[in-house]
Amino acid sequence: MKARRGIAVLGSTGSIGVSTLDVVARHPDRFEVIALSAHTQTDRLFEQCLAHRPRFAVLPTAEGARRLRSRLKEAGVAVDVHAGAAALADIAALSEVEYVMAAIVGAAGLQPSLAAVRAGKTVLLANKESLVMSGAIFMQAVRTHGARLMPIDSEHNAIFQTLPREYGNGLGRCGVLRIMLTASGGPFRCIEPEHLANVTPEQACAHPNWVMGRKISVDSATMMNKGLEVIEAKWLFDASAEQIEIVIHPQSVVHSMVAYSDGSVLAQLGNPDMRTPIAYALGYPERIAAGVAPLDLVQISRLEFEPLDLRRFPCVGLAYEALRAGGTAPAVLNAANEIAVAAFLDRRIRFTEIPAIIAETLERLPGTAVTSIDDVLLADERARAFASGQLAHRALSA
Repeated sequence: MKARRGIAVLGSTGSIGVSTLDVVARHPDRFEVIALSAHTQTDRLFEQCLAHRPRFAVLPTAEGARRLRSRLKEAGVAVDVHAGAAALADIAALSEVEYVMAAIVGAAGLQPSLAAVRAGKTVLLANKESLVMSGAIFMQAVRTHGARLMPIDSEHNAIFQTLPREYGNGLGRCGVLRIMLTASGGPFRCIEPEHLANVTPEQACAHPNWVMGRKISVDSATMMNKGLEVIEAKWLFDASAEQIEIVIHPQSVVHSMVAYSDGSVLAQLGNPDMRTPIAYALGYPERIAAGVAPLDLVQISRLEFEPLDLRRFPCVGLAYEALRAGGTAPAVLNAANEIAVAAFLDRRIRFTEIPAIIAETLERLPGTAVTSIDDVLLADERARAFASGQLAHRALSA
């Protein structure tokens, strides 16, 4: 009998983390939960510790860790609880951990994801910002430390499934013409651009197909999520901007496609449930049960595809610009977006001001060369400061 494989779930209380634990729980003979981490949802982390009995848990603050430690002790559950960013890196590198689910949202996920790579783990990458911000450095670390990178975004996982295994030798040599990322279009696909100024955070977070966190839901509404995925695809599959196309597909059944030089287009289809790509990554190269209902194409009956409207979704154009500029530009793009989205969710700016703030930040902070992770972190810090300054200026001008 094979020994169980240890897994650390970074961001276990978010939607990806919850789905990961659901899949893991279906295969108790295969996997053992070694470590969990959360940001603010301490009650959910407590419940997860009761259910999965990890050896370690991590929270951002010492006070949060103290409270969780006390609650677990009262419940008679032995979990070693730690606090802070260093503790996140530590659990990602534990010797008993083979798989690391990197599901922390945003730039905060970069350092622990990189720690897992440097420890030579199999990294299930749901934190696209790691590659957006530091693609060249991150991928070099994967090669240097012998880590294995498994994409978890449904689109990139679909591409991974439909590319030939030797794609690392070059897409052109494998007969690949282009990668086609599908996008639902989010909640505002049919709304005219002039009506977007007054949409609310609640409307932006009401995704028609997927259940996601608030930040990612807004990114889906602006389509910045898809722009970030374009940059992520560049690094995962060594593709140029010209080889990556976005296609609107409202049903979210075709998760992405690969077009080949012989006229073939290979696609991966499935119900919109993140447990499918998670199970694929955990079981690879085998297929394991995910708890996802089989796809009924007769019931769906129609699969529609539309071109992307950059007038409605200017954030996509900004992402392509940052990709082509290279260097620190993608990190600046990501940082400005995180600041702008947070401000929108706090009702401090309008929905249509998100791309305006990002564009201004990119213009004022042009990309520079990246030689180390410090270059990336400095660009991130400067972009956040500049975007925050824009918010303050807008508030004074209002």
